[in-house]
Amino acid sequence: MKENDIQRPTLIINEEQARANIKRMADKARNAGVRFRPHFKTHQSALVGQWFKDQGVSSITVSSYSMAAYFADHGWNDITIAFPINLRELDAIQELASRIELGVLVDSSATVSALEKQISRPMRVWLKIDTGYGRSGVHWDQTEQIIQLARQLNEVSHLTFRGLLTHAGHSYHVRGSEAIQAVYRESTQRLQSVRTVLLDEGFRTVELSTGDTPCCSVVDDFADVDEIRPGNFVYYDLMQTQIGSCSDGQVAVTVACPVVGIHPDRSEIIIYGGGVHLSKDSVELEGHRVYGCLAEMDGNAIITIRRDAPVTGLSQEHGVIHVPSDILNSLQVGDLVYIVPAHSCMAVNCLRR
Repeated sequence: MKENDIQRPTLIINEEQARANIKRMADKARNAGVRFRPHFKTHQSALVGQWFKDQGVSSITVSSYSMAAYFADHGWNDITIAFPINLRELDAIQELASRIELGVLVDSSATVSALEKQISRPMRVWLKIDTGYGRSGVHWDQTEQIIQLARQLNEVSHLTFRGLLTHAGHSYHVRGSEAIQAVYRESTQRLQSVRTVLLDEGFRTVELSTGDTPCCSVVDDFADVDEIRPGNFVYYDLMQTQIGSCSDGQVAVTVACPVVGIHPDRSEIIIYGGGVHLSKDSVELEGHRVYGCLAEMDGNAIITIRRDAPVTGLSQEHGVIHVPSDILNSLQVGDLVYIVPAHSCMAVNCLRR
């Protein structure tokens, strides 16, 4: 899209960089000998999905039934829904399982019982394990509960217990390569300890699946797991640069926003680009919460992320950017500025067509 055609907040994807990000992660998985099941919740696009197919990807992760159905309709037939199964969608999930290889997550006996009674199609099932994030899943040290759930699954003929799945989302709370790798080691060791318990109980095959962009971006040795499921890496974002997952130049997404107001007295500009466009996810930058930063561009490619020009405020349609004098003096009302969002998954979801 040409700049002159942009009238409202518009998602700008650097295809060349996104493809490079995909290739790098696919190569890393191949070199490590693990299954690459990328999470598609970041881009949610059949077109971008083709870029993954170009790198030989055939199995994917999604975060909802509707997302799984969308990608199934676009030719993907090996999908894991990496979200606690919603029992109110079991009829739809049953239909989906009739036409693709479907994987789901469980972390309770009640869910397994519902799958036994209401699902008849073959389905692979992962036990969701909490290895430190503190969101969903059975806590890794609750071994008796995990054993009972695995046994319950094995008693259901149409359900295949595949193994243990975790999302080490607490990697988003650390900064720097060493800290990220420490999260990965701890999380993986906890998964392995649970697998050892299950193998000692007579389970013959227990695969391990892990996935978060910081760990998968920084770690190279995945010998201790069978599958990785990163998602955000396709575009990255301001948050990932702060964590240490990527460089500024690896970020492949910006939001083009029209300038609608300039206020030299307070060194601020107002953009048409608010919470409904960028989302209200934020990062901490020099002690302040910011929702993105202005970027200097060469076409669709980021040259520099201007951390001295942060998005400091968002309402529904308005965005407020504090800018230094060189930027302030270069802009006029009606110009476009390009924002690197704090969290690309949320911004893309707001703006995707």
